[in-house]
Amino acid sequence: MKTIVTLTLNPSIDGAAEAEVVHPIHKIRTSDERYDPGGGGINVARVVQELGGTTLAVYLAGGATGGVLDDLLDAAAIPRRRVTIQDHTRISHAIYERSSGQEYRFVPAGPLLGESEWRVFLESLEDLDCDYLVASGSLPRGVPDDLYAAIADLARRKGAKLVLDTSGSALRAGLASGVHLVKPSLGELETLVDRKLPDQASQEQAARELVGSGGAELVALTLGREGALLATSQGTLRLAAPDVIAKSAVGAGDSFVAAMTLGLAQGRHPEDAFAYGMAAGAAAVLSAGTGLCRREDVERLYGEMRGPTRATAAEP
Repeated sequence: MKTIVTLTLNPSIDGAAEAEVVHPIHKIRTSDERYDPGGGGINVARVVQELGGTTLAVYLAGGATGGVLDDLLDAAAIPRRRVTIQDHTRISHAIYERSSGQEYRFVPAGPLLGESEWRVFLESLEDLDCDYLVASGSLPRGVPDDLYAAIADLARRKGAKLVLDTSGSALRAGLASGVHLVKPSLGELETLVDRKLPDQASQEQAARELVGSGGAELVALTLGREGALLATSQGTLRLAAPDVIAKSAVGAGDSFVAAMTLGLAQGRHPEDAFAYGMAAGAAAVLSAGTGLCRREDVERLYGEMRGPTRATAAEP
């Protein structure tokens, strides 16, 4: 199995802490502070490595905070390739309010890039050799919406399977070029198809349409507590979410993408890789703040999950 390469155009330094009560004006004293390297693709790389896979994180970083992100990746022993930009790497923060059990997340828009910077990033991908390329997260300001489409074209030319996890116009543009796996949330899929999907039948239909259009070979629709849906050319599968007590929602989707991609790269059947992704997404919410999932939790939940049941058959 070759290295799984992850792309993060808008990474972040992810801070997390706890407070008794979050309220305006007055100082809020926090405890249990931690900082982790973050952003979609970087989170995926962290989880792939945690689950025993090999990975390379390719990312944009710059300004006074870019070096901090580098240090955090080195401390986590994540193999990395940085493409330097001028503007500062963003810093996100999550606060867990102990009195209510609620989590507050503060996520900046991120740096502003010039055309030469994102073009250098795209050119830097030409020498990559991988079977799976994961493009995950938002695009920073100044980057055209169709950059993921250009990355999809590059992946196809190099014989790599592209996994895409983003939203809005960047998602629409990427799917126009076709990808191997896409992981939308329900809201993202509704935006993509421009209609509400209030029930299982409408969700399955929309996911099948996406596969049928050539936008994605595999569609993994995540539904939070309602579980997830997998659509392929063979039909659709639905899995219930494992019953866990959530501490934080940070990185659940990235953990899902990482585990499912790793499963596919290991040669597992898509249904099995999908279940592995479900276990990782559920395991991630067990960790407070920006901790993501732990391998022992993933393997335990995966072992406890019942086999996937076919929701509908493929349309002829």
